[in-house]
Amino acid sequence: MPMLHEIKVNQRKNISLATLLTGLVSLSVLLNLIILLIASYQSSKKSLIDTTLALNLTNASKMSQTIDSLFKSMRSSLQYSANTFSNISFMNADAIYSKLELIRNSSNYFNSMVWVDETGLIRDMSPGTHSSAGRYITSEAAKTALALQKPYLSKPYAASGSGNLIVFMSEPIYDMDGTYRGYIGGTIYLEESNVLNMIFESNPTDEIGSYFYIVEADGRLLFHRDTNRIGEDISANHVVRKLIRGQSGHEEMVNLQGEAQLAGYVLVPENGWGVVVVSPVGVVYDQLNNHITSVLLNMIIPFSILLLVVIWLARKLAKPFVALADLVSKIGKEKVEVPEMKHHWNREADLLSKSIRYALSDIKKQTDQLTHDATTDPLTGLTNRRTLEAIMHRWIEESISFSIIIMDIDRFKTINDTYGHQAGDKVIQHFAKIITSTVRPGDVCCRFGGEEFIALISHVAIDEAFFVAERIRNRLEKSVNPIGRIITVSQGISHYSSHSVSAEELVHMADQALYKAKQSGRNRTIIAEKKAGIIS
Repeated sequence: MPMLHEIKVNQRKNISLATLLTGLVSLSVLLNLIILLIASYQSSKKSLIDTTLALNLTNASKMSQTIDSLFKSMRSSLQYSANTFSNISFMNADAIYSKLELIRNSSNYFNSMVWVDETGLIRDMSPGTHSSAGRYITSEAAKTALALQKPYLSKPYAASGSGNLIVFMSEPIYDMDGTYRGYIGGTIYLEESNVLNMIFESNPTDEIGSYFYIVEADGRLLFHRDTNRIGEDISANHVVRKLIRGQSGHEEMVNLQGEAQLAGYVLVPENGWGVVVVSPVGVVYDQLNNHITSVLLNMIIPFSILLLVVIWLARKLAKPFVALADLVSKIGKEKVEVPEMKHHWNREADLLSKSIRYALSDIKKQTDQLTHDATTDPLTGLTNRRTLEAIMHRWIEESISFSIIIMDIDRFKTINDTYGHQAGDKVIQHFAKIITSTVRPGDVCCRFGGEEFIALISHVAIDEAFFVAERIRNRLEKSVNPIGRIITVSQGISHYSSHSVSAEELVHMADQALYKAKQSGRNRTIIAEKKAGIIS
């Protein structure tokens, strides 16, 4: 009797094979689900942060190049004007004032122009309403320019009275005998209307909170979305300190307000300013959390079904079940190929094998969907910027001739302001359909950002690309659109390899042509000018 009682106790303590297998497989499925989520989270986090950093660095570089080119153009304009003033003794006062007015109004580079003779006397000034003609210069920047007798660019300084920041640029004047006759100078008001401010305001904060700011060489803010901060010393900022040392790059940083940000920063060679483009880290994590939540919701149903099937089959299977559990345990740790369908002699084991294949296929489907989302613009369904750049580099590596058409809807901000952003989105979608229906099936259409689009037209010469661009422009202008009024587009074109063999330079040249189209009155297509040394 005691021995019989001991056997019954041991039986109660032992776990049945079906229960053991049910517990082990259930735990394995749940753990692998967690591992998949963690792996997806870490991979997506790195991808989002790296992409945001690279994009911010690209935007900062683009802004830096634009400002650098602008200041070089300003310097060239002053040099040309100084040469015309070399025979100043033969010019009367009205002619001098008219020339200053012409220089100021023709380019919109400078808010005011001044001619100072070698004694420091202001001989004339434009605009005349603020003229100090007949007085001697008093500002330190003006005195420094006079003393140097060579090209000069001042650090930003506060204007007397208004306190607005000013940058002063000058070019010396020498007469026909080489005698120093003073200088011609231009002032740039950083807080008033001019070309520089137009560039600043054309790069607004985007929908995910990214923005940019400009600092001078000593760390003082020259431009910021919060205008109250202009003139503030932020040299204690980690990224700004690197710019002061002449460094450019991208990194995760914490600003002076304690906000974690992803920053791209680039130095402007011509004037020593720094451009910083930042995105809040919190926005990246919000996107990441939404992605993981979506993945979890899509996976929970098939995994729940799988778990119920495993619990039922575990009571009837032994050996086949072990092999399947081993397969599931590898998910998330290494690349797993979905095995070929093999029918088991046991009906229950055969059903379980099919369920595992279904789960693995669903994971692959989710991964494919993520890949599609990462390469497609959600509003238009066109290729996004990242994919466009990859295609361009691949075509360049394969020496495929192609043209780039950059398109920008004219006065799109007015459309948004007048009809609302929903109507603006419909206009963007409408234009995207016109582009895709105009180009060939093998060509690439991309929404480059905001109202800006790019088309890559392969195996065509520049004149053929021009005709494609004109068809797009005409179709948009004549089309029935969502807002019921004429919509136009300005376009710039560059060609590989007649314009450049660099993808970045091709985009830059097409963008410059687009800028010329805008400046020339909009609703037109302009081909980029070829650089010296480039052979068609």
